[in-house]
Amino acid sequence: MAKEASIKLFESKKIRVHWDNESEKWYFSVIDIIETLTGSNNPRRYWSDLKRKLTKEGFNQLYEIIVQLKLKASDGKKYNTDCADTEGLLRIIQSIPSPKAEPFKIWLAKVGYERIEETEDPEKAFERAMETYLKKGYSKNWINQRLKSIEVRKELTDEWHTRGMKEGLDYAILTNEITKAWADRDVKAYKKLKGLKKENLRDNMTNLELVLNMLAEASTTEISKEKKPQGLAENKAIARKGGYAAKKARLEIEKQTGKSIVTKKNAKKLKQKNDNKEIEE
Repeated sequence: MAKEASIKLFESKKIRVHWDNESEKWYFSVIDIIETLTGSNNPRRYWSDLKRKLTKEGFNQLYEIIVQLKLKASDGKKYNTDCADTEGLLRIIQSIPSPKAEPFKIWLAKVGYERIEETEDPEKAFERAMETYLKKGYSKNWINQRLKSIEVRKELTDEWHTRGMKEGLDYAILTNEITKAWADRDVKAYKKLKGLKKENLRDNMTNLELVLNMLAEASTTEISKEKKPQGLAENKAIARKGGYAAKKARLEIEKQTGKSIVTKKNAKKLKQKNDNKEIEE
């Protein structure tokens, strides 16, 4: 199933959603999703029965993916409502026996198969990324830069792994340090500048922003290899040094051009008003 189709369902007016700034995730009302997919006259009862069924089947993580949020009901008042993020919701949908849920299940199976293929042949991941970006209207020049940035990022995260950093929170903290150092704003502030929420920041960078971000990450990798930092504090210091190297380049370019490199432009604003609708700087 195309991603666009799933988004259309999640954006249905019947489905209440909540954006969490802290986790940068959308949360969806499970009851509303069930009503949309099953057409049940009593979606609350359906969800209650489904929870019992899933628990009996050994789905022990069910209550880990459900959060209660106060959402507005039809009477205008807010009540605690079972919600799940996209990942949790897709897991629940797999257990709903409904024709409307089948496209999701087919899509999930396809994505799973593709991920297995990419594990066996990583080049396929780049081919699919190229195809996806082309469909979104990005220029080949920008795509080449973006794919190079993925390679640079992978080298950096491999280095962090070698230094004992944990994927997830540690990586996010270190990335934030790099970004603050070269762009003079952290990741959240950078995304806010560009009007982004869940969207990938790098997918909304201009060519120059991408190049400087790559320089910051590549510099961090090389410095880390030489200094061999231990612990989060030392790795943060290295991340800042890598970011500062790119900041010097940024300031010099801005001095020569008289223009700011860190820009409000995002993917939508970068679309040219021409026939091929390509995104480029």
